Amino acid sequence: MELEPPSDEPYLSTSLQDFWGRRWNLMVTYLLRHTVYKPARSFFDNMLGSMWAPLAAVLAAFIVSGLMHELVFYYVTRVSPTWEVTWYFVLHGACVVVEFGVKRVFSGKAQLHWAVSTPLTVGFVVATAMWLFFPPVLRTGAVEKAIEECKVLLDFAKVLWKVNSFW
Repeated sequence: MELEPPSDEPYLSTSLQDFWGRRWNLMVTYLLRHTVYKPARSFFDNMLGSMWAPLAAVLAAFIVSGLMHELVFYYVTRVSPTWEVTWYFVLHGACVVVEFGVKRVFSGKAQLHWAVSTPLTVGFVVATAMWLFFPPVLRTGAVEKAIEECKVLLDFAKVLWKVNSFW
């Protein structure tokens, strides 16, 4: 069985659209595209028109992603959400929408060289993650809990190894 890679060199992203749409967490991107973006775009087409519908659909997909991350973090940590993670995704969704607009205005006129756009993109993703995405997880002690669980698993594996070696 051949598995698809989870990412496609996200550190080479030249824009947020490139990062979120073609390089980062490809399975989730595929799922959100088909379960949130496309239905939302069809819905908003009737209300906003074909020019604005994709932008509203992008925001909807990022909001759903933020809420799903909050849910996963809640199940892992059992700590009530602070909504920072959702705001991380709302911010990125809004920035992707702005990026669409900037690309429309400057289409064919000016484009940043990849040597500039890549560090800007990756830097923005990392900086905003350090500001909004990681702090809620770090405050809950989830990293320490994960390390402790790994130690328990390794101890269990050692016991199994000894028992297996004994027979």
